[in-house]
Amino acid sequence: MNGFGLQALISVISQLFFVILAFWAIQGIHFERFLPIKEQQGKVLLVLMAIVIGSLSSNFFLSFIDNIKNL
Repeated sequence: MNGFGLQALISVISQLFFVILAFWAIQGIHFERFLPIKEQQGKVLLVLMAIVIGSLSSNFFLSFIDNIKNL
């Protein structure tokens, strides 16, 4: 039972870390130059893209660690 709690904690920390990392990386791209969007819509788009990229990166990382553990 304790192992499941630790695995869930690692998963949550990984998700948050990769979303924050993706948000930081995406901020360097100025979407207002490429897309004619309003300021609020641009901020929402930025957050949603960071969540998607961070979630995909975290799932890849956790899957990779799990596969190494199963070897």
